[in-house]
Amino acid sequence: MTLAMTWEEWAAHDAIALAERARRGDVTAAELAAQAAAAIARVDGSLDAVVEVFEDVVADPLCDGMRPDGVFAGVPYLMKDLGPTLRGRRQEFGSMLMQGHRPGQDSFLTGRIRQAGLNILGRTTTPEFGVCSAAENRLHVTRNPWDVGFTTNGSSAGTAAVVAAGVVPMSHATDGGGSIRIPAGATGNIGLKVSRGVFSLAPGLSDLSGLVSIQGCHSRSVRDTATFVDHCRGGAPGEFMPFWQPSGPYRELIRGNPPPLRIALSHEWGDHRATPHFVAELARVGRLLEGLGHHVDWQLPPVDFRAAFAAQTTCYITNFAQVIAGHLARLGLARPPQDLLEPINIKIWEAGLHTSYGERAAMQAQFNSTSRAWGAFLEDWDIVLTPVTALPTPQVGSIDYLTRSTNPSVHDWFAHLWRNFAYTPLANLCGTPAISLPLAFQESGLPLGIQAQTRQAGDGLLLQLAAQIERALGGKWNGGQRPRVHVAANGDAGSQP
Repeated sequence: MTLAMTWEEWAAHDAIALAERARRGDVTAAELAAQAAAAIARVDGSLDAVVEVFEDVVADPLCDGMRPDGVFAGVPYLMKDLGPTLRGRRQEFGSMLMQGHRPGQDSFLTGRIRQAGLNILGRTTTPEFGVCSAAENRLHVTRNPWDVGFTTNGSSAGTAAVVAAGVVPMSHATDGGGSIRIPAGATGNIGLKVSRGVFSLAPGLSDLSGLVSIQGCHSRSVRDTATFVDHCRGGAPGEFMPFWQPSGPYRELIRGNPPPLRIALSHEWGDHRATPHFVAELARVGRLLEGLGHHVDWQLPPVDFRAAFAAQTTCYITNFAQVIAGHLARLGLARPPQDLLEPINIKIWEAGLHTSYGERAAMQAQFNSTSRAWGAFLEDWDIVLTPVTALPTPQVGSIDYLTRSTNPSVHDWFAHLWRNFAYTPLANLCGTPAISLPLAFQESGLPLGIQAQTRQAGDGLLLQLAAQIERALGGKWNGGQRPRVHVAANGDAGSQP
């Protein structure tokens, strides 16, 4: 099969650049879809990041209702295997329990994505129900394209791998505690977790019932992420909470630099500390921002982190328990079969079903006090900068972080997660925006995301700062380096040498 572009050309285009070529008539949506399918075939044997390719959509990009005159003009896009539903398409949550599950309707956000001109042509991997830190189970073992001995982190595991490896310029991700930002940080992508009131969870959930869950994407350029937010945001009829709109499109906002900002560097959060190497990388990025005219200082947010992590553990246990209970009821099962649900998820189901209303109310009270303290701190500081994680990305086979873990205590298992993923969940608890930017490297050679957080509805400020950094770097995120597994790498398979 003759492809529309060389692999080097394909990898050099972000989504907006591909869309511009499509609008000029240089390439068709069908040719873009064919190239994306070929890219998956080229590298996924090394990555195991794609659950399914929709061959009918590759053959006919209009068959599911994609609007070709949308801003993305038929650019290929992959959907994480949980979150927004696609009517009649399988959605299996990375779980043996959910194999063959086909939702009966599109989610509201699915329609927004298609109206924006993104062509949804397959599914990417996720750990079971998106709970743990890597897609690594009986169904898939998703590997990091920078070094396949390591995970991508999670839960947006497959999306992280395919965007980093140049398969597609953008892909869907979700974030209930860092699942956009954490894998973006480990694979060198841009990952924005938006504020509450931006992307709809309709019809199955709302910002009120979903509480900590956010939709989004991974990309390799700030303008792609900004354009995605501009064209996919907005509430569905019957939202419980207001959906706000910025004064103008982010795509226009990011053309200018932000004013001089007060930026707090921070990594000592409660009982958790970043490694010395990560702290050194954070300090280096702080110096870069000083060079761009911002005021930078080390600060510790006055948040009761222990109480916040305890409240979030309660939130995750009760939320996931209800999700699992709902599917068990649909399947007519009294309890999860041990051969179809992973051990920690069974423990979450058991613990969540026995959580009292009083415990849930105490959790909500802690959410409130934490959000107030965080909000007060952000009155004095425009940006809080941290590493995305406190500890290095695990190697494949590090079972402690997985829901396959044999840890007898679900609370101890969550406490183990917090030691690594300490810096991301606060934004979910408080509903504030945060972005992972590919600005540093781990000692292993994997990327290290640096996370910027700001106050509620400050999404545009984060994107504006990210665009300023991108321009200062000449567009060369990750120091201009590419992963070893990449569509444009040497060799027929595009795999590691």
